[in-house]
Amino acid sequence: MAEVRAATGSDVAAIRDICTRGYLTTYPDLLSPEFIERMLIEFYNAERVAREITATPPGWLGYQVAEEDGRVVGAAGGGLTAPGVGELFVLYLDPDERGRGLGTLLLDRITDQIRQLGATEMWVAALEGNELGIPFYEARGFRRVERRRTYGSTEADNAWSWRFSRTI
Repeated sequence: MAEVRAATGSDVAAIRDICTRGYLTTYPDLLSPEFIERMLIEFYNAERVAREITATPPGWLGYQVAEEDGRVVGAAGGGLTAPGVGELFVLYLDPDERGRGLGTLLLDRITDQIRQLGATEMWVAALEGNELGIPFYEARGFRRVERRRTYGSTEADNAWSWRFSRTI
C-alpha cells in the first residue's frame, strides 16, 4: 500500500527521475523535442527540485511523494495562487505504476493541503491532447474552463493547455 508524505532531500533524484520519465512518456507526440528539453532543464534540474522540496507557503507547499515499499513512485506539488484559490502545479507517476490509484492519492493530498489554507476552488492545467491527464482530472470533478498557451511555450511552439477548475 502506497503512502503519501512530504518529500525530503533524499527524494530529489527520485522526483527528478519520475517527473522526467513521466514528461517524456506523456508528451512526445504533443510537444517538440526542443520544448520538452527546455521544460525538463527548467523544472526538473537537481538544484531546482532540491530547492522546491521545502515548502514556501502559501504559493508552494513543497513536493509530496507517493512511496511504496521504500520506493518513490509518484510526485506532486501545489499551492495557492490567490486567496481561496489553489492549484495543482505538478503530478507525475512512475510510468510503470499508472492506473493503480497513486495519482488520486497525490491529488487528494494536494487538495487537502490547499483546503487547509482556506481554498474553496482548485485549478489544474493539462496539455491539449493529453489523453492521460484530461480524463483523470475530469473523472475527479474538474471542468474545462479555458484554453491558453502552455506555460513556457512560445508562438513557435504552438502548445496549448486546457485549464480546469473544481470546487473543493
